[in-house]
Amino acid sequence: MEAAEAEEALKVLEASLSHIKWRLKSSAKRRLQIDVLALCNGMRPVVMIDYGGKMPELQEHLCAFLGHCQKESPIFEQLRVMVVEDMIYLIHVKEMAKYVSLSLSSEVELLFVDLEQDPPKMRTLEDKNLLGMQLISIQKLFSLYFPLEGMRNDLLPPDRTELRADTKSLSEPINSQSSLLVDLSSCMHDTKVTVPTLNGWLLGYPVVYLFSMDHIEHAIYNLSTKFLRIYKILVYRNTTPNKESHPEELMSFSVPYDLSMRGSNEPWAEMFLARILSKWERCKQTWSSLKMEVSECYPQAIAL
Repeated sequence: MEAAEAEEALKVLEASLSHIKWRLKSSAKRRLQIDVLALCNGMRPVVMIDYGGKMPELQEHLCAFLGHCQKESPIFEQLRVMVVEDMIYLIHVKEMAKYVSLSLSSEVELLFVDLEQDPPKMRTLEDKNLLGMQLISIQKLFSLYFPLEGMRNDLLPPDRTELRADTKSLSEPINSQSSLLVDLSSCMHDTKVTVPTLNGWLLGYPVVYLFSMDHIEHAIYNLSTKFLRIYKILVYRNTTPNKESHPEELMSFSVPYDLSMRGSNEPWAEMFLARILSKWERCKQTWSSLKMEVSECYPQAIAL
């Protein structure tokens, strides 16, 4: 994305918010700007929208917002609103297909923090953990909705009986709003995978919290009593010479302190930063610089 396109995207974003009368706080509007730029630039395939209101009003606002953006500029044509249970996201269709494919090919190594263990333990998919295997099944289901060669216009999955999914809600005729909306809540059916685990993978974190629905309370207690390291990816937006650029958070995630003793020098952290930097190379017209910041966090109450 060239600088002029980024500027156009921000202007359309502002005009669309005004058109649909979606009044966001300044902090929420800045986050929406960063998230939309990250999607359009190819920096991130998925962003979670946990600001700007609550469901179902948030879903209505996002669909109306995105619909107006797409009418005003082709920059937004690959974006969609995605819902999984009570979570809502903005996604880039092509980048999502690439990310799912990379995940299934194991080109993107995923580590898990097993919160059912005290102290938590780091695991890999090679451990053949049941939840990890169920997450792979969910990834395969996503690959049907987002095939690498391009997503089907009606968002209907091919006939694959080996992957059980309730597609009844997706079999209805698509109208002007639902064409913007992908509801994949059915992907969680018949599994014990929790939303935090799914989120960790969807949002591109290198380390994902793992626990089953049967152990949610134990996982919350286990994580709330541990020191954490907070990993943040910060970007600096290109500005005019007389205007100072401030760091903006592109994404962040946490890892138990005892499992990340080397901080940013952990091998998985270095590999993750290298992947992010390779993407940033294509986005220098939008962001002048990018860095990883690591901080410590004392034990505190945590909601999963």
